[in-house]
Parts: sequence; structure tokens; C-alpha cells
Amino acid sequence: MDFSHQINAQFLTGRALYERVIRDGMLKARRSVWIATANLKELYVERAGVRARNRYGSIVDEFARLADAGVELRLLHAELPSRPFRAAFDRKPALVRGGLAMKNCARLHLKTIIVDGSWLYLGSANLTGAGLGCKDEDKRNFEFGFVTEDFRLLDEVQAMYEALWRGEPCDHCRLRQVCPDPGPYSRGARRSASIRGKRFLPPPTADS
Repeated sequence: MDFSHQINAQFLTGRALYERVIRDGMLKARRSVWIATANLKELYVERAGVRARNRYGSIVDEFARLADAGVELRLLHAELPSRPFRAAFDRKPALVRGGLAMKNCARLHLKTIIVDGSWLYLGSANLTGAGLGCKDEDKRNFEFGFVTEDFRLLDEVQAMYEALWRGEPCDHCRLRQVCPDPGPYSRGARRSASIRGKRFLPPPTADS
């Protein structure tokens, strides 16, 4: 990719990453949310419309709410999701059945969130509590990123995301033999296995 283009963007760091990217961005999606993250952990967010003491809830609950509203949810990840995330995911049958479509890519290190195909976050923070969660300033990671509605950059990032989702690099990937999820996304056992702790197991041999 050769891309040279000036953009208008909002620079973010600290808790502003959570407020702008998650609270005021992703959780207000109407049509689609595409996420790419190297690490994936349970994180807590302010639940929509709740102002009481228990206003904080799991991001997985919010994924379920968005899925129920018909929002398309895609999640590309590299590392095995944390145990708390997997436990929360397993408690949401609609997400397990495909409401949250997940694909594992061994080489993924980019971090992005694309909302409704019209709004984009790029930065250093993973989808974790210390990265994009609502932790206090003195507990969260030192991260930065930016958000933009620049259509040319959106086109470039979405094209790369779609290529990864379709497994286009997989045929020539040198990690294919140890990847739990090669090829294009499809619902089925491979998705279930990758989220439940079987990441990077070598393929079976005739002697196994």
C-alpha cells in the first residue's frame, strides 16, 4: 500500500480514548462495527442509558445489545481472548451463534475500530481495559491514537480489513501451518476452537 494524503483527525490519549472511541463512538453504532486488536480482554464500559451506581457493565453485554439491534459485529484478533472475556461470551448464545463474528489471525498487530463504515479509529491501544476501557488515568496504559471521517483513509483501512477477513494473505502466509484459523471467515468449529483455548496448536499428523 502506497498512501500519501493529508487528513483531518482528532488526536486522543488517556481516558479520552475510551470516551471518544468506545463510549461516544462504537457503542452508538447503528449499522456495523469492525474491530481489529492484537490482545482481547474483558473490559468495562458505561452502559447506555444507565446512570445509577451499577452503570458499568461488560463490553460483551454491549456487544449483545448491538447485535440485538441488528448491528453487524466483526472482530479480528491475534491472541487468545482472556478467560473473563471467553466466559462472558459463552453466556451470550446470540453472540456465540454469530452475532459477534470473530476471526483469529496470527500475524495481526494493527488496532482499529470502524463504525458504520464512516468513522475510523487508528492507534496503539488494544481492546482491553487498560487500553480502551474506562480505567482511571493513573491505572490505564500510556496510549495514543486518532479518529477521523476521512473517506480515503476509510477506504484504505476497510479494504485491508476485508482482505484479512477473507483470508486473502493466507495462501502465502508462512505461519499457516500453525494457525488455528486460516482462510476466509466462516461460522463453525474453527471459530469456537480459537476462542476456547486451542490457539497455535500444530495441525494433527498421521501419528497423532
